[in-house]
Amino acid sequence: MSFRSLFSIFSSDLAIDLGTANTLVFAHGRGIVVNEPSIVALNKNNGEICAVGKAAKEMLGRTPGNIVAIKPMKDGVIADFKVTEKMLNYFIMKAHNRKLLVHPRIVIGVPSEITPVEKRAVQDSAYRAKASEVYLVEQAMAAAIGAGLPITEACGNMVVDIGGGTTEIAVISLSGIVFSRSVRVAGNEMDEAIMHYLKRKYNLLIGERTAEQIKVEIGSAYPLEKPMTMEIKGRNLIEGVPKTLTVTDGEIREALSECVSTIINALRVALERTPPELSADISDRGIVLTGGGALLKNLDKRISEETGLPVSLADDPLACVALGTGKMLSDFDLLKRITIE
Repeated sequence: MSFRSLFSIFSSDLAIDLGTANTLVFAHGRGIVVNEPSIVALNKNNGEICAVGKAAKEMLGRTPGNIVAIKPMKDGVIADFKVTEKMLNYFIMKAHNRKLLVHPRIVIGVPSEITPVEKRAVQDSAYRAKASEVYLVEQAMAAAIGAGLPITEACGNMVVDIGGGTTEIAVISLSGIVFSRSVRVAGNEMDEAIMHYLKRKYNLLIGERTAEQIKVEIGSAYPLEKPMTMEIKGRNLIEGVPKTLTVTDGEIREALSECVSTIINALRVALERTPPELSADISDRGIVLTGGGALLKNLDKRISEETGLPVSLADDPLACVALGTGKMLSDFDLLKRITIE
């Protein structure tokens, strides 16, 4: 029994799903220990952190002049290096109950079409947050493992991971990615589409948190069985005063239609580029949806209608990438096979 395996019982290894909207940390042997929004509130005067995660999200759009709520991740990659490093540091400390002397091995999920520079940024910020080794794996692969797909077998699995910043589409067989496509249209883009729509149609200005609430509560990709309405509050652009409006699910569906079509078109391209043997597997097994965006009402129905394939939703869509990266902590051979160089 090697020294390493003796200590792996007390192992501090972590798997991180560094997402645009949420960051999840999976600790070896303990499961998901951190699940918080990827937001940091900073004091502009002295550069100190006021809040991270849930507390910082409460502050979005409500901060006084000297405090800014920053989302350091954009489109699935790091947009603000220093803030990402601080955020990672905070989450790693939180996962280890504030123990200072840990140097974990860290596995991080990244989008498939990530550039070498973006890749370096992720590695550097993890090393600066005191990691001893950093492994990067593709999010779509991690999502497939987390959703419980038999990725090691010689058969085609198709996974669509709709996150906050990117939608990852991949066809996987024999622990490798046969075809992958990453489109930078996902949850955040949907929120923005709702904001634009209400501004254009009703001259109503709403914040991104409200837009997200609307999407979660009444957003859909295909007509619902019974219509829903929601009361929203914002600022009227013409009169400049706060105003309340009632919107229907149909209007929000119209607002989201472009985002949904972009995702479906990317899916079509992926299906066209798939080798015929694997296409046959996909037509039997269907497509698995993961990620927070997969929770959009009736999205599975709409994709199924447009492609004619069976579509299913993973058990815990939000946690798939974190669970998949987490499984690699205990399966080192698999990790070696699918780490991106």
